[in-house]
Amino acid sequence: MFGIISRLGQIFLKLLGKEWRKRQIRKITDQVFDQIQNEVQPDNLSFADLYIAILLVYNGINKYIPGSHCDPPSKDRVRQAIKNCDDNKDGQINRDEFFGFIQQMAPETFNVVRKKLVATLVVAPTVAATTKKATEQVPGFGKLVQRLPKVVYAALLTILTVWFQETNHNSAL
Repeated sequence: MFGIISRLGQIFLKLLGKEWRKRQIRKITDQVFDQIQNEVQPDNLSFADLYIAILLVYNGINKYIPGSHCDPPSKDRVRQAIKNCDDNKDGQINRDEFFGFIQQMAPETFNVVRKKLVATLVVAPTVAATTKKATEQVPGFGKLVQRLPKVVYAALLTILTVWFQETNHNSAL
């Protein structure tokens, strides 16, 4: 039973994969870039704007991750990363450079987020499998749960858990 649930989690993670993570990071960076853009230079971020943007990204990430928070990088590390990501060498960061910049600055933070997702995909099916009997006693809802096989019930609960986390994460930003 748990082997099948574990396999479902592995398949689900493969479906998400690198492209899914890239899209999530792009969504976060685009939201922050739009929020920080100034009226003088709407296509680029200065160092001060960039540092505020980093603080906003880390704030959003820290809202999503329970427990200890991830510290943003130092200003020296930001200056070094600007040199590495500034493709046109103008000393400022545009939207596409900002995406690469955030990917370079926060890989360990995104690994923590990924590990949390993996933990969800392991814990949610286990909880679903062990609580199915109790859920069958809920009036109105119980008859539907009784008709569902454990594997389907566990998969649905896992998908709902991930969706709920994503919904809360998007509202935090």
